[in-house]
Amino acid sequence: MKGLLYNGLKSPTIFFKQIEETLKHFSFLNFLGNAYKEEYVKKGSKGLILNWFLLILISGIIIFILTFISYFISIYNRFYNLKNSAEATLGQIRVAMKKRLDMIEQLLESVKSYAKFEKEVLERVTSLRSEVFKVGAEGLREVDRESRRILGGIIAVAESYPDLKTSNTVSSLMDAVKNVEDEIARQRYTYNNIAQEYNIMQDIIPSRFIAKAIGLSKIEYLKFEEEVEKPPKIEF
Repeated sequence: MKGLLYNGLKSPTIFFKQIEETLKHFSFLNFLGNAYKEEYVKKGSKGLILNWFLLILISGIIIFILTFISYFISIYNRFYNLKNSAEATLGQIRVAMKKRLDMIEQLLESVKSYAKFEKEVLERVTSLRSEVFKVGAEGLREVDRESRRILGGIIAVAESYPDLKTSNTVSSLMDAVKNVEDEIARQRYTYNNIAQEYNIMQDIIPSRFIAKAIGLSKIEYLKFEEEVEKPPKIEF
């Protein structure tokens, strides 16, 4: 390259010839080489330098715009990938919470001959099951709290009756509830991690500007109250 520039300054004819030889395999660059040669003949070195300066400036602007568009698309896709992942994970949590309520209802049927549960408890379980797929993250917190409260009452009854505690049906249902509790905890952990990344992207620059431009808002975390965070003790 150094020899090429030296020859170009010394003799334009040799310079153009070397450019043609160097760029002959690149049609676009070859075109630029020919254009450079024609412009040199027409306007001389001063006009040519000005035209090339404009060409470099325009090329820089085009590269900047293309880079910005590529970055915008990548951030946009990342936002919606996270949002869709959060919604999918929240859907899994809803399914698991409904499964837990189904099991709680079965447990209530199993222990009703040992303890009298008020009718409103069964109605409350039915109501919670319908709320699972209607409410948001804040509502799910209330559904979870109520489900655990009812489950805690069932466990207290079971522990008071040895026959009930050794019942295969009750024991199997308790094991199933425990597995569902673990699944809810695991899915909630995943959901909160996704929500954290999504929300952080809305706080930092430049993704913050993109989030505002497309009207995104933060995702609500699934935070349970401290006394509810601890799952009911299930030992059968």
